[in-house]
Amino acid sequence: MKSKGNGFRIYAILYLGFLYAPIVLLPIFAFNNSTVISFPLVGFTTQWFQALVTDTSLLLAVRHSLIVAVSVSILATTFGVFAARATTRYKFPGKGGLMGMIMLPLVLPDIIIAVALLGAITNILGMKLSLITVIFGHTLIATPFTIAILNSAFQSLDRSLEEAAYDLGETKISTFRLIILPLVMPGIISAMLIAFTISLDEYIIAAFLSGTEATLPVYIFSQFRFPQRVPVIMALGTILVCLSIVLLTVAEYFRRRGIAKAGGKSSGGFL
Repeated sequence: MKSKGNGFRIYAILYLGFLYAPIVLLPIFAFNNSTVISFPLVGFTTQWFQALVTDTSLLLAVRHSLIVAVSVSILATTFGVFAARATTRYKFPGKGGLMGMIMLPLVLPDIIIAVALLGAITNILGMKLSLITVIFGHTLIATPFTIAILNSAFQSLDRSLEEAAYDLGETKISTFRLIILPLVMPGIISAMLIAFTISLDEYIIAAFLSGTEATLPVYIFSQFRFPQRVPVIMALGTILVCLSIVLLTVAEYFRRRGIAKAGGKSSGGFL
């Protein structure tokens, strides 16, 4: 039994090393004073980070990504609140099938979703590709994640609190606004942060639907054609990794806070 445990431990270490080694290399080459991404390192520099500030195309792509990510986090979380509330509180015909269709983007390849959306938006709706079409696509793939998070938040609610509010003369709308929303607010914040992170990092759908208004991942991919730009991209990647870690940590904090507030016990999470 001990040898099996050691074997599993070695496997876990090798797996984590294989998974995170490229991420560890990002800051190493981001601070390396050379345009060649290889060892041995030449020296320490921060010029690649300074170059980020003066790159107008990069700043425009960052602006586009922030517009999309903020919009998606609001829309996907709003849809997630409606869906999670409906599925945890009410029973109606076809609920299982309907929720299965809503959650389908979780298992569909992004390339299939991107091609389908491209055809529907350009040929059926006749819309011009822009940031709005990217927002549509990202909202579609982010909403199932917000529903999964908010389902646990709504399921952990004590229904007697809602019934007590009705007995005291509150309407359904005021009960939802004054009682339910404050209790699930940590879950809502967590869902918004996850949706924001998903949208900020997504490439495939953005590449198909952004048109001439490139988002940050699309811009990053386009820059790899120029070897002298690779260290700048490494610096940008370092910043994005740190930002993603911070957002996921905050999301996990609010998720656990919401479960504890409702009297539940956390059994895992994002991190």
